[in-house]
This record gives sequence, structure tokens and C-alpha cells, in this order.
Amino acid sequence: MRKYILSAFADEAGSTLDQQIRALKRNGFTHLEIRGVDGMSIGDVTGKKASEIKARLSDEGISVLSIGSPFGKQQILDDFGPHFDKFKHCLETAVILGAKYMRIFSFFMPHIPEENADETHKYGMYFDEVINRLSGFIEEADKAGIILCHENEKGIYGDVAERCLQIHKALPELRAVFDPANFVQCGVETYSAWTMLKPFVEYMHIKDAMPNGTVVAAGRGVGNVKRILSEYTGEMLTLEPHLAVFEGLAKLEQDRGAATVDGTVFGSKDEAFDFAAKTLKQILAEL
Repeated sequence: MRKYILSAFADEAGSTLDQQIRALKRNGFTHLEIRGVDGMSIGDVTGKKASEIKARLSDEGISVLSIGSPFGKQQILDDFGPHFDKFKHCLETAVILGAKYMRIFSFFMPHIPEENADETHKYGMYFDEVINRLSGFIEEADKAGIILCHENEKGIYGDVAERCLQIHKALPELRAVFDPANFVQCGVETYSAWTMLKPFVEYMHIKDAMPNGTVVAAGRGVGNVKRILSEYTGEMLTLEPHLAVFEGLAKLEQDRGAATVDGTVFGSKDEAFDFAAKTLKQILAEL
């Protein structure tokens, strides 16, 4: 079996740092993609708190792979200034935590009825502003030594593969986080998306989905997770189970928590997290 750097959104196992550390260590994960901790979004963590988190993780032999930031999850027509200021603060947090990467998004788009514009071009009027805002992110991140990675996410400009490709061609220094389940939820055939975007992919988020958008464990949906992993030449994977509703999920979704989750009922967040880790490791063992 190939060796991977295994990371996870451990806030899906528990909101506290202690709970997250236990889940990571229990499943043999050495890295964390930090998104929420001790009741705070990573974008709101103070420098003092970040130093405390870094010390505790170091004591436990865990490193922060990436900052699972919320930046770029903003309406494209909203005032960018306050959002950008919080982003710059989060870069300072990333440096303290020793993260190499920060995932970002490409801004929520206004609703445009399908009859008014086709899917490929309906957001074209916002492309320049998307690139302008992302360029600001990149410039500041470069000063901090942080590599930004764009995640495909439903409802943002880069929610389908063609628009992700537009972004990466315009901003080649911006890398990609490839999320199969998010593409499924946008009606995108994931292997075609992978073929289109793989030159830009820095690392992957591991979650899968059924055709109706229901999130399931890796390999149990139509996201072609195993096939894509068989061609993936990188070494970093972040597990993002979404198999049970966890504290803070509603705040992360534009539709206020209407995200679908696995139909399997888990007795606890830990149980759901461990199941997702087990199914990922089963796939990796078969590659």
C-alpha cells in the first residue's frame, strides 16, 4: 500500500481539541485539517489560542496540514473588506500553527433562474470580480508563505469543473482541493472532472455521495473515489466524513444545514468518524 499523509476534519468527531486528538490518534492519522476547535471557527481563533493549540498538537505528535478556512464563502455582491481583513488574520493563525496550506472558496453566486442563462455561462458577469478577490487572497498568502487551495463547493463560482478550470488557468498559482462528493452534489461526473483538473490538484478531500446528493462513506457512492485515488500521484488526503451532523455544520452550508448525510444511523460522532476512516483505509489497501 502506498504511504499517504492522512489528515482529517476531526471536528466531525468532536468539537474540543481533546476529542479531535483522540479521534486522530485512534485511527492512526498524523495530521489535522483544522476548521473548528473548542467552539470557535478557525477564522476567529486568537494568536494566543493558536499558540496553545500548536503546543498541544505538537505534544501529541500531530501536525496541522491545512487550515479549513471559510474564506470565499461569501456572497460575491457583499462587502469584501471585512471578509478580507479576517482572512489576513487567519493567515497569521496558519503561520503559528505551522500549516502549509489553506483551503478557500470562490464566492457564492446570486440565484440566476436556469431559463435566463445556460449553466456554463450564467455566472460569467462575476468572473472578473471572483478573480480580483482571489488574487487579493493569493497576494497576502504568498507573503505569509501559505499555499492556497480552492475547493469545489456547491453554489460558488467554482462549483463545476469547467469554472474551476477557468479559475486555475487565470490563477495558476492557486492550487485545487478535489472533493468528489461536492461535484456529485452539483451534478458533475467526477472522473471527467478529475481528468480536467488533476494537473492543478494539490490534495484531496475524501467523501463520497449518491446521485441524489446523500453523502456516504468513500467508495459507497458514485464519486469514483477508488478510481480517482488509483490515478492520484499526490500524498495528502483529508478525510471529511459528513456521515453525521456535527456542531457547526449548519453554519458552513449556504442552505442553513440542509446538507444530506449518510442514511446509516451512527450512535455517536466518534462512531461515524471511525467508520469513515475504516472505509478509506480499505480502499487504500486495495490500490
